[in-house]
Amino acid sequence: MSARQVALPMYLSAPGAVQDLWTSLRQAWGAQGLQGLPQAVLWPQDLHAHWLAQDLLLSQTCGYPLTHGLQGKVQLVGGFHYAAPGCEGMACRSALIARDEHAHLKLEDFRERRVAFNSVDSQSGYNALRALVAPLARHGRFFSQTLATGGHRLSVDAVREGRADLAAIDCVTWALLQKYAPQATQGLQAIGFSAPYPGLPLITALRTPPDQLQALRAGLQSLMTMPAAASALAQLRISGFETPDLAVYQRCIDMERSAINSGYQHLA
Repeated sequence: MSARQVALPMYLSAPGAVQDLWTSLRQAWGAQGLQGLPQAVLWPQDLHAHWLAQDLLLSQTCGYPLTHGLQGKVQLVGGFHYAAPGCEGMACRSALIARDEHAHLKLEDFRERRVAFNSVDSQSGYNALRALVAPLARHGRFFSQTLATGGHRLSVDAVREGRADLAAIDCVTWALLQKYAPQATQGLQAIGFSAPYPGLPLITALRTPPDQLQALRAGLQSLMTMPAAASALAQLRISGFETPDLAVYQRCIDMERSAINSGYQHLA
């Protein structure tokens, strides 16, 4: 049997911890009778193609893609709890990142300044920020310029380097960057947080049968208490696992609709 795809692609700041976590999770799933497990996790370049792969066993996506481009095309496995500022259980917030020189400013003070975001289909970097800015917008505009960077780390770089003044970074990514890439966060700080939303969903292929889905969830739950996994879990700020109903991600749709209904369709 050929190995199926496994990735935890949102932990770019700590790849070693991801591989260590996979070593333990592989053991946990083996104990559940799962076969065709790869030796190492993938680091896919084309995330959307990866998420839609028919041989996908486990990956991590974002709430907005889950409720939009991936709707009805993948299965929700569950989600991690995180121990990072801005997180509570599975709920996460986006940290509003600015340079130290702007530490005294509030969100409304960034009117006519520049914003960076990772992609328009990002819950943390775009959708949550759009919902937060919408009440402040005038005639559909708030910022003087928007910069699409392609990744949270690149958005952080843009703010630090002065090419943008503000970016919304999910609180787990921000905490990991502060720990594992402190040079990237030097001279930056969080000046606020977005409203909460459900954290990164773990997904599997639509064709994964019910018994394997149950085994995936059981293995992830047992991972939380495995001594061998404790260090990697702590490094990644993972503190628990749960299997929520897909309906909790309606929050992402509600944030989008609230902004659009107020006349703020795009970050602008």
